[in-house]
Amino acid sequence: MQVIRFTDPRGEVRTGYDFNGKTAALISGDLFDAPTMTNDRIEVKQLLAPITPAAIICIGLNYRQHAEETGLALPRYPVVFMKNPGAVTGPASDIIIPGCCAQPPEVDYEAELAVVIGKAAKNVQPDQALSHVFGYCCANDVSARRWQKHAGGNQWVRGKSFDTFCPLGPFLVTGKEIGSPQDLEIECRLNSRVMQKSSTSDMIFSVAEIVSFLSEGTTLMPGTVILTGTPSGVGFTRTPPVFLKPGDLLETHIQGLGTLTNRITGDA
Repeated sequence: MQVIRFTDPRGEVRTGYDFNGKTAALISGDLFDAPTMTNDRIEVKQLLAPITPAAIICIGLNYRQHAEETGLALPRYPVVFMKNPGAVTGPASDIIIPGCCAQPPEVDYEAELAVVIGKAAKNVQPDQALSHVFGYCCANDVSARRWQKHAGGNQWVRGKSFDTFCPLGPFLVTGKEIGSPQDLEIECRLNSRVMQKSSTSDMIFSVAEIVSFLSEGTTLMPGTVILTGTPSGVGFTRTPPVFLKPGDLLETHIQGLGTLTNRITGDA
């Protein structure tokens, strides 16, 4: 099942499924606690991010080839940081480069698989971890590299958390439909040029291992979004470096999960 969030013609935010490009059937109740799938169809005016996250937990350096291109050793444990949930934006919304990140250019792309927790998880073992996952969607961990490396007090959170720096969508696909999340093609295109092309099979830590690790002594609440790392090909490792600029078109695609299509703009 594909779940979407959207605004209807009256501007109200709705949750739905069976989206045909124009209308969707409504879902009522709590998406993670016995939701009701109705047959009531309504016009979809604008697609939104498919979830408002309770938290966004991110994993860095989780693809072997990406770790190699950065010149860093493979991590022994998942590298954990967070993004501000306020950074979330929709699957066709603009990514806005704020003035404090505009000069010199520094804003980079990171195509990622997003995992959405559907059932509270604490101290779960890897073989039970996926039973706590509601579903998956595309994400891009947009990153201001100068802020990430130097201007954030050696913490990555600041450079990852500017408004619109976390597009999600276009829909949320349930875990049952995806099956194993460890063999999905993932691709990032910038102005139609392929910049990242890999598979989730290159992950150092699997989705199940990540969920289990993060749940140690910590409750992952329903609605928690986990970004699972990005493959090789990011802009700052290229010669010369490639950074996002106003007018660019960024596309993030994952097999079975659709495509995010986000235009890059600057502060008005």
